[in-house]
Amino acid sequence: MKRLEADFRDKSLFVRLFGGDVYAVGGFVRDKLRGLSSEDVDILVARRPLDRVVSALRKHGRVDLVGRSFGVIKFSRKGKTYDVALPRTDRAGAEAGPGIRGHKDIIVHADPGLPVEEDLRRRDFRCNSIALRLADRALVDPFGGGRDIKAKVIRLTNPAAFPDDPLRVLRAARFASVLGFSVDPAVYAAAKGVDLAGLSVERVAEELTKILLLSERPSRGLEELFKLGALRQLFPELYALTLIIQDSLFHPEKDAFGHHTVWRHTEITVDQAKGLAGRAGFPPAKTLALLLAALYHDAGKAETTHWEFKRGRMAITSAGHDLKSEAIARKAFHRLKIFSWSGFDVAAAALMLIRTHHRPAELWQNRKALTKKAFNRLAADSGGEIELVAALDAADRAGRRARLVSAYDRQTRWLLAKFAELHISKESIKPLLQGRDLLSLGVPAGPGMGVLLKDLYRRQLDNEFETKAQALRAARRLVRASASKGGR
Repeated sequence: MKRLEADFRDKSLFVRLFGGDVYAVGGFVRDKLRGLSSEDVDILVARRPLDRVVSALRKHGRVDLVGRSFGVIKFSRKGKTYDVALPRTDRAGAEAGPGIRGHKDIIVHADPGLPVEEDLRRRDFRCNSIALRLADRALVDPFGGGRDIKAKVIRLTNPAAFPDDPLRVLRAARFASVLGFSVDPAVYAAAKGVDLAGLSVERVAEELTKILLLSERPSRGLEELFKLGALRQLFPELYALTLIIQDSLFHPEKDAFGHHTVWRHTEITVDQAKGLAGRAGFPPAKTLALLLAALYHDAGKAETTHWEFKRGRMAITSAGHDLKSEAIARKAFHRLKIFSWSGFDVAAAALMLIRTHHRPAELWQNRKALTKKAFNRLAADSGGEIELVAALDAADRAGRRARLVSAYDRQTRWLLAKFAELHISKESIKPLLQGRDLLSLGVPAGPGMGVLLKDLYRRQLDNEFETKAQALRAARRLVRASASKGGR
């Protein structure tokens, strides 16, 4: 029997409590076989009733019984939480009716006497159907998951049971993307008849988020969603892009079969955005906003693309697709319940990026005639997220070639340098005056004050003044002019 050396913080405690009946399972074992270390461990305890497991663990930490009904508890000790489960079987329930089944419709039955091999049989893919007995480091691998990990391939553990849990279709795409594995053709065949309508939008959004944030090249997962049929069922606004072609002169990028589709450009743009986000050091929430914007920035092309005779030839154009893309993305984010994360409004930022993603190119094209107010307005319209706007612009432009770029190109460097040269930032675009400042000038509160504040902010962005003292002088002039008009 093959043995694997794998330690984690509380391994000795679990062995002391449960001896040879406790196992590490799932991703922890898979990643150990890939040569990766992890403290994220799922625990399986065999041959012990749940009450005895709970009683043993309670002496050493906090036990949460949220999954007691199906044999899973959470055990927390010194800031670390483990999922601890009994061997289980599961089967599809009939609650949702024929042909429609959600992840929650799976009926799970915990059985302390069930052989560990049977618990592993219920798992989705062979690379995840491996257990490590903690007491003697022995691997339990009845389905050849170790071979699949070595071959870097996703294979089904139990083909007959695969359709019972629709979430496995999304997990196949995610594992292929995050692990860099290929997908066995049998998975596509099994996924073809799976209805994904019953999946909760939260789980769908979670799997998409993991593909975007955890993959070196998210396009691998996006393409698997397409091949597995999930794109058509769950992301129809993105599936539409697979059927829209782009002008090959401006978009030479193409898929493996030579098609110049918007979808292929989108996949590459997401990859480029992921690489640029890492180099810029964006935190996860901002990275997610950037990647969602890259994913949906051209969604409007499905509704705006048409042929037009221009410059002596027939060309494919998509005028106005930026605003159409924003409207489509807004509906998609609402449907998927994508809002804020870690205090950052991910949805609002992504929508802003989609809406403004042509603006940097417009500045570049007119760079010889620009004044500071053009840069002020972009900074204000982007809420000061200037580098996010620049990153999407750079990724969109780099979306014409599959090789990942190593740095910002000349156009993006120019844009960021201009903002720095002009001292424009999130701080500089804050309104210099607020309502209390106008009250001190004798302006009464009400709609008229709001109109005056908007006018003053417009003038600030137009660079008519740059300090609060200058803004107050401008406000006094406007108040006097308004009073003069009123006295006539």
